[in-house]
Amino acid sequence: MNKDVEKRMNELIDIINKASYEYYALDNPTISDQEYDDYYNELLRIERNHPELKRDDSPTARVGGEALDSFTKVEHRTPMLSFDDIFNEDEVIAFDERIRKTIKTPSYTVEPKMDGLSGSLIYEKGLLVRAATRGDGVVGEDITQNVKTIKSVPLRLTRPIDIEVRGEIYMSKESFEKLNKMKEERGEKPFANPRNAAAGSVRQLDSKITATRNLDYMAYFIPNPEDYGIKFQSDSLLFLKELGFKTNYKLNKVANNYKEILENIEKLGSERASLPFPIDGVVLKVNSLEDEARLGTTARVPRWGIAYKFPAVEVLTVLKDIKFTVGRTGKITPNAIFSPVHVDGSLISRATLHNEAYCKEKDVRIGDVVELHKAGDVIPEIGEVKKERRTESLKPFEMIKNCPICNTPLVKKEDEADYYCPNQNCPSRKIEGIIHFAERDAMNIEGLGDKIVEDLFNFDFVKKIEDIYTLQSHREELEELEGYGERSVEKLLNAIEKSKENSLERLIYGLGIKHVGKKTAKILAKRYKTLDNLMNAELDELSGVDDIGGIIAKSVYEYFKNPDNLKLIEDLRKFGVNFKYLGKDEIESEFFTGKTFVLTGALELYTRDKAREIIESFGGKTSESVSKKTSAVIVGKDPGSKYEKAKKLGIPILNEEQFKTEVDKMNE
Repeated sequence: MNKDVEKRMNELIDIINKASYEYYALDNPTISDQEYDDYYNELLRIERNHPELKRDDSPTARVGGEALDSFTKVEHRTPMLSFDDIFNEDEVIAFDERIRKTIKTPSYTVEPKMDGLSGSLIYEKGLLVRAATRGDGVVGEDITQNVKTIKSVPLRLTRPIDIEVRGEIYMSKESFEKLNKMKEERGEKPFANPRNAAAGSVRQLDSKITATRNLDYMAYFIPNPEDYGIKFQSDSLLFLKELGFKTNYKLNKVANNYKEILENIEKLGSERASLPFPIDGVVLKVNSLEDEARLGTTARVPRWGIAYKFPAVEVLTVLKDIKFTVGRTGKITPNAIFSPVHVDGSLISRATLHNEAYCKEKDVRIGDVVELHKAGDVIPEIGEVKKERRTESLKPFEMIKNCPICNTPLVKKEDEADYYCPNQNCPSRKIEGIIHFAERDAMNIEGLGDKIVEDLFNFDFVKKIEDIYTLQSHREELEELEGYGERSVEKLLNAIEKSKENSLERLIYGLGIKHVGKKTAKILAKRYKTLDNLMNAELDELSGVDDIGGIIAKSVYEYFKNPDNLKLIEDLRKFGVNFKYLGKDEIESEFFTGKTFVLTGALELYTRDKAREIIESFGGKTSESVSKKTSAVIVGKDPGSKYEKAKKLGIPILNEEQFKTEVDKMNE
């Protein structure tokens, strides 16, 4: 009798497992829900009447077992490394170029990056014996009982083999919506997103709760594929499917170069909203497992793969603090400080809050949840303050009364929105002034960045701008400092000496005259030809210069009446700094001035940095993304998605030769 019962029990398990695989892994059910329930209930009755016959891989185990006191730590057989993240087209190209330094003709798999949490499954003789979280990559937590409740995880494989399988535990969009609706009906706080819901569900100590959360599992990796005769990652996915796993093999693509990678990234991005599960990017892996072995790994990440993250539609973060900084003119600026987040391809940890009026208009408070975006595709800016998520304890913004550096009482003119530190000797004003003087768009002194300037200021080597040109006398002392050395000091001193040859517009901008930006500095240099001519200009004359105006004219005029500024200029003259305009007098080409350019593809005539420098030197600017505000797209070899988007938007497209022609016109 027991043999007949056991035979029927085994038949039912096979039927149910097959039905589950077809439903959850293949999305192709072959029996009705009513038939499934009938088979399942029959199996339950047999197991209740004959508990001694119940198998460890029975589908009924998915309802959950006894609650745990805690999760046991387990060590992974091979480390579960995570991928480095990249965020834009340039980084995709750089990844491909790096791989080609080792692999002559690589191919890649382009796989959806599931937005869940990694899970490792261990099977012995085809039977699931352990499931674990990634943890720190070396040690994870045993979540076997909870994973057994996930219907897309096979409890027994189609082959009786020993294997480790890695994949993503996630929650579908539909399951997430149902779970949050249920929590709201109970008066409970809903989950923030499907990933948090999945993570919270899989770490329940009571697996019966996990069983109600309808989690899912997508297999994507075998740590030792060579043991099964697999030679390509794309074949791994098919092998996993044959073993009974759900995989993304239909969405996975093979690409042979970065252009094909970018095309597939764009396609997946466009399909993202319609997918039944959440993805937050694309994983790129070298397809050949032989090539993968040649590339190897670092202690932290694989060299053979990388994760491309989609730009967030809405980036939310918590405002942790508001810090006040002192600019070179004494202007006080409140700055939002938050945990680093990626916004449109850039890692952002702070954003300007401009001034007191801006903060009060936004009603921004420390502790608020805020939405971030890039203003004009460049400057990080706080958009919306999520006031519905604010707690009553958060205090309204208050402007400081004293300088955060020297404690001097701040001043504010009636016709301006900004507060200023009036102390000309405020250390922060001096440091910012020196940094500004040395920056690329001013005197372009390579090696004299923010941190170096702060060091030199604190060591009493450079306390004011003119001290930059006395650093040669401190050469031996500098070489003895930690982190400097003979070569770096030599390079810095050479850059300082070279800066003396700059054209006048760089000097004017570097002086830090209030309201005088790069464009205004160029206008003044071209108009007056020498610094002495500019210094002697009357207020009415300055006001009459095109594109200058009364406010800027007054600021320039007053700057050259200040004795401290005149002493700085005379010291610079003694050190041999050029005071003449060395540029050309003709009007700048309308092609560049005030226009925004995007670079895409592999440039051959210029490096990307050089192309950007050229554009900016002629009054243009560059952006990483194509939008309606883009003036033109400059394409190199094998342009990617930016080129396609430019065509759709009707934006002018130039090849390198056409770009070079415009550059040559400016240099004639």
